[in-house]
Formats: sequence, C-alpha cells, structure tokens
Amino acid sequence: MAWHEWPLILFTVLAQTAVGAYLLLGGVILKGKLCVGANYRLHQAMFFLWVLMGLGFAASTMHLGSPLRAFNALNQVGSSWLSNEIFTGSVFFALGGGYWLLEMLDKGNEALRKLLLAAGMLVGIAFMYSMIKLYLLDTVPTWNTVYTPIAFVMTMLTSGLIFGHLLLTGAQHKMAGLDRILPFVGSLAVAISLTALVSQLIGLGDIQTSVTTASELIPNMAQLQVIRVGLLLGALAVWFIPNLMNSRPGVPVMVVSFGLVFLSELVGRGIFYGLHMTVGI
Repeated sequence: MAWHEWPLILFTVLAQTAVGAYLLLGGVILKGKLCVGANYRLHQAMFFLWVLMGLGFAASTMHLGSPLRAFNALNQVGSSWLSNEIFTGSVFFALGGGYWLLEMLDKGNEALRKLLLAAGMLVGIAFMYSMIKLYLLDTVPTWNTVYTPIAFVMTMLTSGLIFGHLLLTGAQHKMAGLDRILPFVGSLAVAISLTALVSQLIGLGDIQTSVTTASELIPNMAQLQVIRVGLLLGALAVWFIPNLMNSRPGVPVMVVSFGLVFLSELVGRGIFYGLHMTVGI
C-alpha cells in the first residue's frame, strides 16, 4: 500500500465518484422525469456532490505542497496531462457548480441552465480522460496498461452510481424503475472490475526490473485484495437488498452501500499507487 500518497488516493477516488454521480444525476435531470418537489430536493442534495469535489481538490493541493502551485501546474495546458487534468477538473467544478448555483437561486433561463449542465457533463468526461492519460506513463510499466483506465472508469461507475443513487433516494424521487436498474448496472461494473483484477494479478509476475518484480512490490497484496473485494461485494449486496425485498431503497441502506464501496475504492487506489515502479531501476 502507498498510504503516503493519501492526497492522490483521496483526490482520484473523490473526483471519479463526483463525476460519475454528476453524469447520472445530469442524465436524470435532462430527461425531465422528476416532479417539481423531487427536482428541488435533488438539487439541495447535490450540495454533497460539490462537497466531495471540494474535498478532492483540497486533498490534491496537499500533494502539491502548496495550493499556489496549482496555478503553476496550469502553465502547460494542452501539452501536459497534469495541466489538462487540473484545468478540466477546475472547469468541471465551475460549470457544474455554476449550474447548481443558478438552480438553487432560481436565476437564469432554463436553456442556459441546461447548457451549463450538459457542458459540465462533457467536461467531466474530459476530466476523467485527462486523469487516465496522466498515469499512462512509458516509464511506469505497472501503470501503463489497460488496467489503469478500467480501474478509473469502474470507480466512476460503481462509486459514482451508488453515490448518485443515494442522492436520488434522499430526494424521494418516484422513478421505481431506476431504483431496480441501477444495482444491475453496478453489478456489471463490479464484474468487469473483478475480471480485470484477476487478469492484472496474473500479469504482474511478467513485469520486472533488474531489482524486483511487480508482484513483490506489495508483500500483503493477497490480504489487501481480499479486503477490497469483500468490501466491494458487500456494497453490491447491500445495494441489492431493496430489489430482493421488492421495496424502495432507503437512505440508511444507500449510506451503508456507499460507505462500503468508498472504502473498497480507497484500498484499491492505495494498491494502485503501491504498484509504482520505474523502468530500469
């Protein structure tokens, strides 16, 4: 594990969760199926989405050493994936937060609000793409694989969907069909994650330098993966409870499910950073 990288662990997991939830909620809002009351309550609940994003950015500044260095990191937008990540993340925050603020204050016309909402969704995707490209480094063979984009996208789907579903549940929406479908979409993402995890673990032994092999970087890898998978499956099982009981999900159930998946993603991201190794050393 690489707990010393906790600012990046928090930043990446929180940002991917926030973007995944925003894409879900944005799609629901644009579809226009929410009643007036649920729509208002959902926008109130979206405050917590921006809290997650704010905490993520605050954590990322700890990695830089000083918040002021974030401005220096923007010097190479277009040519550096680090600059692109910070730029697109900031624009996502500004567009999504701007949309949310206009809704809460009841300012601006509907067309402008929808434009900001849709633009925020597109920039959020660009933010995730920049984050993935940042870690596909030729000099880090354990990161420069297909498993990095799979891991990041699956975090966005599993953690983001559960968090978005939690906010929808808190808003007391009336779309029972959505309550039934979302856990199945999440289970597909979990299946992809587990398949990729097994394939990645098998391939780690083939990645080596003159000093060590990737499979030796984390001595307690098996125990950590058991904890990670256990938490992930636990989150999925809790998410499915309302479906199995033929009832609507409640906030306590969704909080437990999100707590479990969030802890799982933190452990998984700690493993990811712990697998850092450079070519030739």
